[in-house]
Amino acid sequence: MLDLLANSINTQTLTMVLASIAAIATVLTVAAPLVFVDPLDKRMKAVAVERERIRARERERLAQREQKASLRQTPKQYIQAIVERFNLSKWVGQEEARLKLVQAGYRGQAPYVTYLFFRMVTPAVALLVSAFYLFVLSKLNQSGTIKLGLCILAAYIGMHLPLMFLKNKIQKRQQSIKRAFPDTLDLLLICVESGMSIEAALKKVGHEVGSQSIPLAEELTLTTAELSYLPDRRQAYDNLAKRTDLEGVRSVCMALTQAEKYGTPLAGMLRVMAQENRDIRMSEAEKKAAGLPPKLTVPMILFFLPVLFVVILGPAIIKVMAMR
Repeated sequence: MLDLLANSINTQTLTMVLASIAAIATVLTVAAPLVFVDPLDKRMKAVAVERERIRARERERLAQREQKASLRQTPKQYIQAIVERFNLSKWVGQEEARLKLVQAGYRGQAPYVTYLFFRMVTPAVALLVSAFYLFVLSKLNQSGTIKLGLCILAAYIGMHLPLMFLKNKIQKRQQSIKRAFPDTLDLLLICVESGMSIEAALKKVGHEVGSQSIPLAEELTLTTAELSYLPDRRQAYDNLAKRTDLEGVRSVCMALTQAEKYGTPLAGMLRVMAQENRDIRMSEAEKKAAGLPPKLTVPMILFFLPVLFVVILGPAIIKVMAMR
């Protein structure tokens, strides 16, 4: 058996087998790229095509948004002309006015020009209306000096009306942000602990928190954009603190700045800040609840007690009057 196997496997047969194997390997090596398609290359090409499609779509959407914003934010020509003619940006205070407008949610040149215009127009309108009412329509038996003083007081109030309007808008905006900020920190903590970067976390939370607080969603989206485009990332956090002007947001921005500078972990910091903001919200609610009894004292004296006395003493008074 061994002799037969040795006689069958000679040098010529072994050479032919090895040559056949080499020929088959060569054919497979040459034809494999043509027959077998690499799924990784196919996926990478599909991802590249999809990326270009998304980029084109986002560019088109941003262009449409900028066009709408430019049409909406362009100031009126006559307002712009009046502001430039009287040079109102000098005596009103440019930086302070811009900061107040940004805190109220008004951005761009158009709200600033409109604010300056109304700061000039409202005192004049209040003065004219009060003078026409006091000197023409009203029949007050007062001297001209008192009437003139009332007109000056009306003009002074009219001068502060735009600022009062801005303060009211700022207060409402801050209340909306303050209510939703602890929940926002919890969402940021979840996103950061799942491995997301701070930019991706802010973008994700900005979309999610929009149903609870639109101003906070706007601020988070703007902060995400500033983190991407500003040369100094700490400036984005400082801008967020200035736009909101809230102590809790300012503390979180300072902690984020320290984390950017020293590389401290964000998860622990966000957990502590979320708990602190939740405690602040709870303490404010308890303070409001503790202030209800003094506020209810006057309504109870004016409305509840007289009705209670009528219900209790009314039948007795009716019986006494009937006995007479």
